[in-house]
Amino acid sequence: MRLSLQFLKSPVFIYTIKCLLGLGIGYWLYISFPHHEFYWTMISVLLVMAPDPKDSSKLAFDRMKANLIGSLIGLILFVINGPNLLLLSIGVIATIGLCSLLKLLPVGRMALAAMLIVMIHEKSGSTWEVALERVGCVVMGCIIAIGISFIFGYLTKDKSAVSK
Repeated sequence: MRLSLQFLKSPVFIYTIKCLLGLGIGYWLYISFPHHEFYWTMISVLLVMAPDPKDSSKLAFDRMKANLIGSLIGLILFVINGPNLLLLSIGVIATIGLCSLLKLLPVGRMALAAMLIVMIHEKSGSTWEVALERVGCVVMGCIIAIGISFIFGYLTKDKSAVSK
């Protein structure tokens, strides 16, 4: 019995619950609004969620900032001329450069993924409205992940350390 209670407090179990909760919220949006691309929200939630309980809110917030950087760079470049190898390459350079400037390079992979999510479209639906919707879906995933991280951070805080 003690072993099972210990498992419920383990970082792996808590991370799994956070991911499943975020996935569930994203999936609810995906099912509720079938004409929108909320699968990108689910991907964003899982990319932003941090497994380590220490600094998980900070890491999730940094990942959110990286996702916003990548999404906005992707949107700007998409509006310029849509996806092609030159613009994708410029997107990679700009994303890495901006993440480096803002000291977010450790989470730069999230920014690069977000930039590609926004820029790459199926051949039939390559419009700026689709790119803008993907930015919104990525941002929604970030907000969900940050909210869950803050709630779990508050719930798992050591209450005895706070009262001293």
